[in-house]
Formats: sequence, C-alpha cells, structure tokens
Amino acid sequence: MERKQSRSTRPEQPVTTLLGDIETRLRQLIEAIASEPAPRKGPGAPLVLPAMLLWSSVIVGVLRGFRTQAELWRLVSMYGLWSYPRVSVSEEAVRRRLIGATEQMRLFFEQITDLLAARLAPYAERSLASFAAMVVALDAMTLDPVVRQLPMLQNGKRVPGSELPGKLATRFDLRLQQWQRVEYVANPHENDKVRAQSLVEDLPRGSLILADLGYFAFAWFDGLTEKGHFWISRIREKTTYEVIHVFYAEGETRDELVWLGQYRADRAAHAVRLVQFRANGHVARYITNVLDPAVLPIGEIARVYARRWDVELAFKLVKRELGLHLLWSSNVEIILSQVWAVLLISQILQGIRKEVAGRAEVDVFEVSMPLLVEAVVRFAERGLDPLEAIVERGRFGRIIRPSRRLKIQAPEIPPERITPLPKGLSLQRRARYARRKCGPRKAKPGVQL
Repeated sequence: MERKQSRSTRPEQPVTTLLGDIETRLRQLIEAIASEPAPRKGPGAPLVLPAMLLWSSVIVGVLRGFRTQAELWRLVSMYGLWSYPRVSVSEEAVRRRLIGATEQMRLFFEQITDLLAARLAPYAERSLASFAAMVVALDAMTLDPVVRQLPMLQNGKRVPGSELPGKLATRFDLRLQQWQRVEYVANPHENDKVRAQSLVEDLPRGSLILADLGYFAFAWFDGLTEKGHFWISRIREKTTYEVIHVFYAEGETRDELVWLGQYRADRAAHAVRLVQFRANGHVARYITNVLDPAVLPIGEIARVYARRWDVELAFKLVKRELGLHLLWSSNVEIILSQVWAVLLISQILQGIRKEVAGRAEVDVFEVSMPLLVEAVVRFAERGLDPLEAIVERGRFGRIIRPSRRLKIQAPEIPPERITPLPKGLSLQRRARYARRKCGPRKAKPGVQL
C-alpha cells in the first residue's frame, strides 16, 4: 500500500497572504537581478559576496534595527543570513559593495510599489475628494546629521557642528497611504519649491495636490491650474488679495473669490477661493482653485487639507520606527541604499495597515502602526496569517481602536445660502511674479527614488 506523504516532504502550498506575496516577490526580484554576478573587469580575485545576500542583508538590517554599517558586515561574515552560508569578507569589501547598491534597491522599491498598488486598489479611499483623479501630498524630509566622533577642522581650527547628508523630496498618495515618488536632494537647505515641478510632472490631469506653506508661490499655483490640476493650501500671512465675489459671509465664516496679489508687481493670473472660519480657538484660512462650493464645500476643504498630516506620520514611521534617523555611513551612495531599504519596508507596512483597515471596515488611522508591526511578527511566528488574525482579534488587543487624531469642526453651509457667480465674471488676468530668492527656479537633476 502506498504510504502517505509526510508533512515535511509535501510540496509547499501557494502562498496567498500579503506577507507571502511580498516575500515571494522580493526573492524573485533579488534572484532576477543578482542571479549571476557581474564579471570583474581587469585583474583581481572574483567577487565573493553575492549580490543576493547583500541586498537581502540591507533589508533585514533595517528590520532588525541595525545602527551601524559594521553590524551589516557581522551579519554576513559571522552569523549568516537565512540559508546563505557565511562569507569571509572584510568590512571594507562590504562598504565597497554597498556603494553600488543604489540602483538595485531603487528597482526593488518601484516593483514592490507596483505590486502593492494593484493589491490595495480595492481599499483605496475613493470618498476623499471624490472629484479628483488622485489625491497627493508634497513634503520634504531632512536626513538627520551624520554625527562625527572626531572634531571638524577649518583652516587648522576646530569648529563645532555635524554634516547634513541631504533631504528627500516626496509625493505621498493619500488614498492608498503609499509613497509615489521620492527624490534625493544633496543640498538640505534647498528651497522645497525647486523640486515641486518634477514631483508632479507625471500626475494624471485632475489630481488634487496638498502642500504646506513651503510651496506657497503665485507662479506655482498658476502652473498647477494651467496643467488641469486642483490644489489646496493655507494662505501665508500678509498675502495681499482683492475680493471679486462673495459666495457666503456671516461673522468670521467667509467663502470668497479673490485675486491673489493686490499690486501690479506681484499678482497671480487665476482667481482662487479664499475660505475662513473659526475652529479650535483660532481662525483657519485656506485657498484653493476649486471654485465651485458645491464641488468642494468649505467644511470639506478643511477636512481634506487636514490629511496633509498623513505624510508627516509617514515620515515618523521611517525615522522613528524604522530607524532612518540613524545613518550607517557618511557616504551618499551607502546612505541611499539604506534609504531605499527603509522606504521599501515602509511601503510594505503601510500596505498591511491599509489592507487590515479595509478588511475590518475601519479608518486606516484606527489601526495602530506600532502594535501592528509587533502583531505581524508574533502571528507570523505562530504560522498564522497576520492579516486575518489582526482583523479577527485586533479590536480585542486594541490594535484596532478609535483614532485620536484631531478632527476639525468646520461649518456646513446650506447650498441655498451660497450666492452663485454672476455671468460674465472674468476669472483670469495677466500675471506678474515678483522675483524673490525663495521663489521657484530651475532645479539641478536629482536622484529619483
């Protein structure tokens, strides 16, 4: 009689969980890129550190909270990773290989992002500014200083301070909670508006863009409007404007159509809406090029713009939870390899939280990210599908709990109290942009992540 096949020798079942998809895809990408080592040109010994092992170790190093490049070297040379054999290699050899890792890590990030976008599409928050093709937030994150143990010298004299390795200019998808585009900027003091054009150049027409006052500029607003995009911003203090129509006005609550720039030396070309109301003890003021209050009511403007804070929470994840505030090196190429690995893991974790929220039918911010990270590891260790287990037991374990985010209580204006635009009102004029040092200027090519 034929014996039944033992569990240990049965063929593996297809992996269908999100974690299984990601892990399988990561291995496929690594094997496709690093299956054959590039031949060495010229004299010298062949490479002894496989690329597959190096890239895997970088990602695992982020997950395990490595603080220095030396820890990565010890992993591959002393302890070994997974089923890979230990590699007798010097720390300098690991450093040299990391310098060439940037392009491979970028490819991992892009393909994992595409995989997650397809997986998370059913859970996209379509109700967020439903009139827009896409809703994104722009912001920049400065990489923390590389701390030097030895004093810095200038002209033979000791000077204090540490070196800033640069910053990341980013675009974040608010409906999917995913990074869409990231550019490395070598100069950490570069004005954010310099990279703004490249960050939005591939957005579909009709996208809604949220940005803070670091991007405030008349030319920037006009450019987005002429490209067919929507935008919302706070208004900068002391910005002059001219009211050309009042949709609604009662007390401190106002909804008006205005020209930005009251003087000929500096004025925008397109009319915009300026809304204001009192909330949480202060007067909030926003401007937008969505001119129809029926499409974007005053209360919805405040609620949508408050989601710009999502990108700040994403920065918190990569810096605090994933350790990007601890840079392994002062070499830019090695820093970028670490940045790629951190962003890749961030995409995966954000994707897991988004799918958990979708399955549990709750807001994504009702899922605690720190507790989610812990739960994924614990359930996976027990052989359970982490997503199913968290959806089933998350409320009991307070992984899923009411969000403590501040909600802006904006007024709701009845449609019948809105004064419509008069026929024939001109909404465009000749622009003139004052030349300021902080204004938009042509950017040098950056490194897209």
